[in-house]
Amino acid sequence: MRRVEETAFLGRELARILDEKSEEKLMIFTGREETKELCAQINRLLEERGRLRAEFKQKETAMAQMLSNISHDIRTPMTVLLGYLEMLRLQKEKNAGTGGGLPESVWEMAGKAERKAAQVMELMEQFFTLSRLEAGEERLMIQRFEIGEVCRECVLDFYEILTLRQFQVEISIPEEKVPVLGDEAAVRRILFNLISNGVRYGGDGKYLGFFVREELPFVCIQVKDKGMGLKPEACSWVFDRLFRVETAGGAETYGTGLGLSIAKRLAKEMGGSLSVSSEPYVETCFTLRLPLTGKD
Repeated sequence: MRRVEETAFLGRELARILDEKSEEKLMIFTGREETKELCAQINRLLEERGRLRAEFKQKETAMAQMLSNISHDIRTPMTVLLGYLEMLRLQKEKNAGTGGGLPESVWEMAGKAERKAAQVMELMEQFFTLSRLEAGEERLMIQRFEIGEVCRECVLDFYEILTLRQFQVEISIPEEKVPVLGDEAAVRRILFNLISNGVRYGGDGKYLGFFVREELPFVCIQVKDKGMGLKPEACSWVFDRLFRVETAGGAETYGTGLGLSIAKRLAKEMGGSLSVSSEPYVETCFTLRLPLTGKD
């Protein structure tokens, strides 16, 4: 085999192994010592790559288990704390007008404590859900359902806040039934997250778009806003666990870094996908794809 042919062959084989994320090693039969040495060194790199991948997977699994354990351990005392704070609030309501002998400032602090405790509890629930998803312990109920009505209900849930904030709302949902395969509760959770993000972080654009169309073999659901959007590099990181993203304006960040990560994981578990594109103050678009199934 000539030197040029050997080099081209090595290049093609290496590209294939990398693209397929294979554990294979380079194999070439040649009498050239320099080519043998090159293959040996490339194979050393491939072995190291395989070792690092296995080590990363092991650490990722351990991290998911740790998050699951931590969130489970914290949920119990937080539930008790929320119970006591709720009892305090109910006691105040029972003694309306008297305050039970306590200054109003004390009740205000108790109310703030209850709200903050509820936020921590919600965060723990997100940790717990994500860790179970990543550990393969969260079982979704994949079944056939009609996506159009689910989408209408999800948008309707935001009707009051959209009206109050004077958003321009553009909706396109097919009148005919569009059946998909997925977990309805998981889809509702994803859409709630996407719409609430559009309202919260794209609010300065005063626009929310919601579009459903068939894109065989998927149903494509897009949630759009015209707010400050995301920096270009953030579009590839926004779904990473615990990654908080600065908006293009640099003034706000995208939540706790868990909601979108959970949404993307749920989409993947249902055989779909979740992606984003953004051009600040022009259009930020989150696209959910779900498997389309046969119509009646």
